[in-house]
Amino acid sequence: MASTPHGSLTKALEATEQQDDTSASSSIKFGTPEAVDYVRSLTDVGTMTRLLHECIAYQRALDVDLDTLLSQRTDLDKSLDNLQRSADVLDIVEAEADHMLSNVTSTCDLADQVSRKVRELDLAQSRVNSTLHRIDAIVERGNCIDGVKGALDAGDYESATNYVRTFLEIDNKFQDSGSDQREQLLASKKQLEGIVKEKLMEAVDRRDHPTILRFIKLYSPLGLEEEGLQIYVWYLKKVIGMRSRLEYENLVELMEQSNGQNQNNQVNFIACLINLFKDIVLAVEENDDILRSLCGEDGVVYAIFDLQEECDSRGSLILKKYMEFRKLAKLSSEINSQNKNLLTVEALEGPNPREIELYLEEILSLMQLGEDYTQYMISKIKGMTTVGPDLVPRATKAFSTGSFSKAAQEITGFYVILEGFFMVENVRKAIGIDELVPDSLTTSMVDDVFYVLQSCLRRAIYTSNISSVVAVLSSAGSLLNNEYYEALQMKLREPNLGGKLFLGAVGVQKTGTEIATALNNIDLSSEYVLKLKHEIEEQCTEVFPAPTERERVKSCLSELSDLSNTFKQAQNAGMEQLVATVTPQIRPVLDSVASISYELSESDYAENEVNDPWVQRLLLKSMWLGFNP
Repeated sequence: MASTPHGSLTKALEATEQQDDTSASSSIKFGTPEAVDYVRSLTDVGTMTRLLHECIAYQRALDVDLDTLLSQRTDLDKSLDNLQRSADVLDIVEAEADHMLSNVTSTCDLADQVSRKVRELDLAQSRVNSTLHRIDAIVERGNCIDGVKGALDAGDYESATNYVRTFLEIDNKFQDSGSDQREQLLASKKQLEGIVKEKLMEAVDRRDHPTILRFIKLYSPLGLEEEGLQIYVWYLKKVIGMRSRLEYENLVELMEQSNGQNQNNQVNFIACLINLFKDIVLAVEENDDILRSLCGEDGVVYAIFDLQEECDSRGSLILKKYMEFRKLAKLSSEINSQNKNLLTVEALEGPNPREIELYLEEILSLMQLGEDYTQYMISKIKGMTTVGPDLVPRATKAFSTGSFSKAAQEITGFYVILEGFFMVENVRKAIGIDELVPDSLTTSMVDDVFYVLQSCLRRAIYTSNISSVVAVLSSAGSLLNNEYYEALQMKLREPNLGGKLFLGAVGVQKTGTEIATALNNIDLSSEYVLKLKHEIEEQCTEVFPAPTERERVKSCLSELSDLSNTFKQAQNAGMEQLVATVTPQIRPVLDSVASISYELSESDYAENEVNDPWVQRLLLKSMWLGFNP
């Protein structure tokens, strides 16, 4: 098999490696001048002999290498022929490459020339377009100046504003020309602004809403957005203030007319406050597009904050006038004085609880209105996307620190006092008129007391004021733990219970029923306390989402759980007392029954049918009890 040029080269490399190995194994490197000098300097025969053998081996290795190289001559000749033919092809390729290079070079030069021409044409075109635009701008400026003057003369202020806006847009693009035209247009713009402001103020004075909308829309094209926003919100505030002032004056007039007369129902503070909040909310909602067109969402926020000043001013007056009309301060003082004199035998008669309930419902409505209005405005601000993240806390603080909020806090303090008084008086009344309900295992006191507590606590929760809830809840717990618990225990403290139950027939049934009912009252009260706790907890979870507020409520509700356990303990103690009283009385009867044999013969069964000894003894004892004094 003929060897390839690659195979010949491989063999030559292997021979060279063998030669290198042989040379490396010898002590000297043969074929070099240093080796000749070394041999000439030798004097030892043994060393000479060793070197001689090494030299012979080296020569043999060279012969092998030469033979190997000579054997590869044919392959090398073939490889050289192939390289020669390849060289001819490479010459052709080189010539073609040179030709292609010259073509590419000429094409590149041509492309550079074309690109340069295109850039020159583009620059020339842009300059021409710029010149045309400037010419159009000059013409348009002239048209705007003429249009503004004509529109002002014709009273077409919308067209005049559009001309001014167009001129300003052109002027922003080409600020290096038309200075004379700019001065003329700015003079016309100033004249237009003066006319628009004057017309707007006249419309505000007349309260001509369509005309106000017409001119307020011209402020944005004139670049007067902030000024337009301030004027428009001031107008809204003025309208709301006039309406609320008229209603407030009417309210005061009705108050004066109702003095000494039974016309309290005609003085409707709730409707007055509703109308105030309604006017403010409608002012924000119905004018949302106008406010946003002036300053975006910031315009709406500005209106909310500015109109809140009217709410603080007029709303606080309404609440203060209500407190004055209902004399809440005087009532609270009387209630506090009455609470200090609870230990007296006959305290002075306090306010009428029915009137107090009416006041509580009115206060609740006023507080709910304020809370709903505040939450609506804050949610309105939260729904905006372009305002800063710190705006909501600032809005919450502004609403909670205003004069209306302070007046609401003052009336909340009166509410807590009145609610506590109403709750105590009605619970005492329920205890005082306690009676046995037909077909019922308990007396009327239990349902009446817990109905009063449930109503008062629900009303406190509806105020959405955590302090009110905590105060009323604490009062309810104290009331249950003291007066109500004492009323429950009173029935169980019957003196000589055993004698009344077993030593006389008169009143025995009544006494037994009272004891059973008293125990049932305690048992049902324990269940009602837990039911009331769960209901209040669920309602507070919905109304008060803040964790801190929930913790305050939870702390108060834990007292109700303890109170339920107290009632259960009282019931167990009462049951133990009753068992201890009844057991000695029925023990002889039970013992006599236990001594009777229930395994009867036929004759014994017939005898018992006629003369039952246990029944006879029971009848005899009952008969003797009837003769006891």
